Amino acid sequence: MGNYTEEIHKRRTFAIISHPDAGKTTLTEKFLLYGGAINLAGSVKGKATARHAVSDWMEIEKERGISVTSSVLQFHYDGFCINILDTPGHQDFSEDTYRTLMAADSAVMVIDASKGVEAQTRKLFKVCVMRKIPIFTFINKMDRDAGDMFELLDEIEKELGIATCPVNWPIGSGKSFKGVYDRNKEAVITFSDTEKGTKEGEQTIIPVSDSDKLIACIGEEYAQTLTDEIELLDGASAEFDLEEIRKGELTPVFFGSALTNFGVEIFLKYFLEMTTTPLPRKADIGLVQPTEKEFSAFVFKIQANMNKAHRDRIAFMRICSGKFEAGMEVKHVQGGKNLRLSQPQQIMASERKIIEEAYAGDIIGVFDPGIFSIGDTICMINDKFTYEGIPTFAPEHFARVRQIDTMKRKQFVKGITQIAQEGAIQIFQEYNTGMEEIIVGVVGVLQFDVLKYRLENEYNVEIKLENLPYEHIRWIENKEEVNLDRLVGTSDMKKVKDMKGNPLLLFVNAWSVGMTLDRNEGLVLSEFGRE
Repeated sequence: MGNYTEEIHKRRTFAIISHPDAGKTTLTEKFLLYGGAINLAGSVKGKATARHAVSDWMEIEKERGISVTSSVLQFHYDGFCINILDTPGHQDFSEDTYRTLMAADSAVMVIDASKGVEAQTRKLFKVCVMRKIPIFTFINKMDRDAGDMFELLDEIEKELGIATCPVNWPIGSGKSFKGVYDRNKEAVITFSDTEKGTKEGEQTIIPVSDSDKLIACIGEEYAQTLTDEIELLDGASAEFDLEEIRKGELTPVFFGSALTNFGVEIFLKYFLEMTTTPLPRKADIGLVQPTEKEFSAFVFKIQANMNKAHRDRIAFMRICSGKFEAGMEVKHVQGGKNLRLSQPQQIMASERKIIEEAYAGDIIGVFDPGIFSIGDTICMINDKFTYEGIPTFAPEHFARVRQIDTMKRKQFVKGITQIAQEGAIQIFQEYNTGMEEIIVGVVGVLQFDVLKYRLENEYNVEIKLENLPYEHIRWIENKEEVNLDRLVGTSDMKKVKDMKGNPLLLFVNAWSVGMTLDRNEGLVLSEFGRE
């Protein structure tokens, strides 16, 4: 077994999720600073400076200062090899975010101390619950004035339906943020301010039992408040239970400020102690363990045109078992072909590095000549199994797409098909027609802008979007048993098919779904399909 199992045990693969502006990209950068992967943090909102956040690379992101696609970043820290999947936080996010969570073993949820649980956090949290993955909470922006922390914990528990267990506790907030109390060490850790973009910051550790020193450092009023709050915490918060955390039923909570580096390294250290080595994954042959000798992986993301100089497509794979070696021959199960994965690389934002080897838990990008789809399984030639598919999440916004110059039909079809294969948009056609009428469905409306921008900039095609009133989509589970031409629908229903020819129904009103089911005995509808 030797070396490769040791390498797998060092791996930690997690996604960072949050509402926009909760400070997720800043936190990611500080992790990279600690790992020595970068030397100076970029200013995320970097309009004034030319330095952009390391994890944002698409032109539209640089213009808007937001993360649109997920980035994958790898760094080493304290003997661990850490893969961070950074997800877009914008409220108009895409399915990309959902899929990224399918490739992670745990999630770090970043919450703005003054804003609490926001809409986006709820959506992403649901996906974590669906997958039962452990969630670690970092309450950020303690360097700004924040509300009552007990109320915030209460809100997390009520809104997200998960018990909370603070591992540390903040002392003050805003200008009077003094540091955190570590419940495990029964000591207060105070910080001197750090220069922006560096990791050095003086920290002092004072045992709570040394009351004179504590008062001298944080003042009598804060020391008294802390004593009262510790008592409250010990009585009110859930007991720390690692098993519950790993089952996704209890979230450990940490406080800090990513911007000033207060509490970031403390969080990282505890997180690495509590989180697991790569987890087994479900396949049609049962659970596949990461330490199994044979290499296997699944595709969770496809990204075209990452590099303007090379019109390329990269398929991102999560390695689920064994060791990957450059040049090895593997089987693409869905395509039924044997192939060599060419130009295997790990990506640090737009910096790519060709790799010789990678292990279960790692994420690699390989060149895709147009053969991979999201959810595909890659395994050794003698193996034959498929990993559980990735759900296709229901789009919530629809528009008819028309190209302005009809002479550019070929580029238009190629562009829109390639962008759809990446999974940021879904494309449908009228049930009985060809490619003339294309309807695009997206999870968040920002994806319409991204589509327009990318078709113009990457494929030189201008389009017009006409919004459609549909808000609900249903896949027909038993399509073999249903005669679609005889389906009795409602006046606000539209029959469409996806790119694989599967029939779907679009509705304007939610109640029409129930009505259609009542009118067609035996019809089975589903809220999401499988890739």
